[in-house]
Amino acid sequence: MQTNYFSSIFTYFFLVLSLNTFAQLSTPRGSQQATVSQRVGISDVIITYSRPSVKGRDIWGKLVPYGMNDLGFGTATEAPWRAGANENTTITFTHDANLEGKPIKAGTYGLHIMLKDKNNATIILSKDAAAWGSFFYDKSNDALRAGVATGEVPHRELLTYEFNSVKPNSTTVSLVWGEKEIPFEVEFDVPNIVLNDFRDKLKGQQGFVRQNWEQAARFSLNNGGDLNEALDWVDGAIAGNFYSQKTFNNVALKGQILNKLGRTNDYAALMDEAAGMANKNQLNNLGYQMLAIKDYDRALKYFKQNVANNPKDANSYDSLGECYKIMGEEKKAIKNLKKSLSLNPPANVKANSEKLLAELNAI
Repeated sequence: MQTNYFSSIFTYFFLVLSLNTFAQLSTPRGSQQATVSQRVGISDVIITYSRPSVKGRDIWGKLVPYGMNDLGFGTATEAPWRAGANENTTITFTHDANLEGKPIKAGTYGLHIMLKDKNNATIILSKDAAAWGSFFYDKSNDALRAGVATGEVPHRELLTYEFNSVKPNSTTVSLVWGEKEIPFEVEFDVPNIVLNDFRDKLKGQQGFVRQNWEQAARFSLNNGGDLNEALDWVDGAIAGNFYSQKTFNNVALKGQILNKLGRTNDYAALMDEAAGMANKNQLNNLGYQMLAIKDYDRALKYFKQNVANNPKDANSYDSLGECYKIMGEEKKAIKNLKKSLSLNPPANVKANSEKLLAELNAI
């Protein structure tokens, strides 16, 4: 028994010594590693890669050959370029996305590129993101292939991934090296991703905050969401829960949702209710909302109410004058615009009153 014990201890220390002997120290790489990322909506695209330098070499078609190639190592006999140096270049999508219009699930993928010719390339995403370079590339692990056109750019010594275009729902990723650029577009369904995120979070701690329900309802209203769901959310913010509170903001928001649902009578009643709760700036903004939808009677009512509530406020007269001008009542417009100027208005209000009076040939 004792012999076996010491034999086991010896074996254990031998293994530890062996592991320590072969453990490698960290030293600088020739091709330094980098990570770049870009947010689109609430989703991220993250690329981790190593950055080789040109160093006077002939890159495209030579160092990086066209087509699929036998690299002379590993299991792959037909391998694309690893789109960087050293281990796999990887790309991560935090949500489901489209790359060049093709769907790709959220996750991390090995990013490879096959140069077809001088002007065209194929982006290849592999489910195997942990391999070293393309030496063990296996076509059966492909998650996506997309053809792209390449472009010419001023010389770039270090291989670089950039996000050269960022739009509300998409970004263009570009690999730039030497005199070549290889771009591809990544797009997210931002509205649905955000709405799904709201649905998840409103079930948890963040669901106990009234403003979060209002934010979700407003985003849904403005981004093509389910309006009935948005109405439920804002109703929950207004009444029925321990955190509910009726405010100008949520009443006005509910009115806008009802208007978009075509419930115009309910909308009008809520706008009037919101006007009764509004402060000076809110009531002024409400008036302009009515102008935007050409509800001139209601706009005029709100602007008049603001003047009555704030008889020494230049901006209230300026807004009332602008409303009259839009309605074609020039004399009343001129009267209120001149009243605005008589109250020593701030520069922006003064400029607007003077502009409107000039358009009415009254200055």
